[in-house]
Amino acid sequence: MTTMSGKVCLVTGGTSGIGRETAARLAELGATVVVVGRDVERGRAAVKEIRHRAPSAEVDLLTADMSSLAEVRRLAAEVLEKYHRLDVLDNNAGVIMLKQQFTVDGYETMFAVNHLAPFLLTSLLRERLVGSAPARVITVSSNVHRSAKQIPWDELARGEPSYPLSKLANVLFTAELAKRLTGTGVVANCLHPGLIRTQLGREVRGIAKLLVAAAKPFMGTVQTGAATPVHLASAPEAAEVTGGYFFRGKQIEPSSLARDPEAAARLWTLSEELVA
Repeated sequence: MTTMSGKVCLVTGGTSGIGRETAARLAELGATVVVVGRDVERGRAAVKEIRHRAPSAEVDLLTADMSSLAEVRRLAAEVLEKYHRLDVLDNNAGVIMLKQQFTVDGYETMFAVNHLAPFLLTSLLRERLVGSAPARVITVSSNVHRSAKQIPWDELARGEPSYPLSKLANVLFTAELAKRLTGTGVVANCLHPGLIRTQLGREVRGIAKLLVAAAKPFMGTVQTGAATPVHLASAPEAAEVTGGYFFRGKQIEPSSLARDPEAAARLWTLSEELVA
């Protein structure tokens, strides 16, 4: 079994679902795990469970609302102050929203949480990752990115909510990040965890809620969903790949739009402007 002893791993959205299971498995491998969540009580419960599973592991809790750019900046500052190294950044936090809502920064909530938050957090922690190299950045995307056939650039941050677009952004972000990290010893990969029973769709209502409930018996477990992020965080062979899109531990090809280098570069530039 691969040991993660001496490694520091940060997992956003680590208080429930795939993030919680990922954090627990990394702790079981010997890593120091930093769990990030919005709610203090849920966070403490997650840390307690992880410590029960990995009694000798160091497990810490940091809280942040990933819909707020100021909160993301505060989180990054806390990480830089408390940890002298960062070996794995797992951008796991995400939301699904059917109704249009806006963040305190004026951005559509799904785009802000699913894309702008990991973009900003990774940017702020980049030098710490490079200084800890070999290091890894992992971003949880989804196969639903394939249903996004075009990018409404002028309305991307403030337009109608689109989960597929936010997940497409994850893949494009990963591709451009990997390019920009060339030669640093830091690899960046993203993944589709599968259709998993989590609390991700808890905000949905009406018919959509009924559809989610009907599909749950056919969904995989959080253990299944965490397998690929844990692989990307710990497997020696995963350190040899960057810019990849993974499913069930294997690299697969994302959509043609997700492989467009011009779109990736344009999204990066736009994201820099939005978080400035």
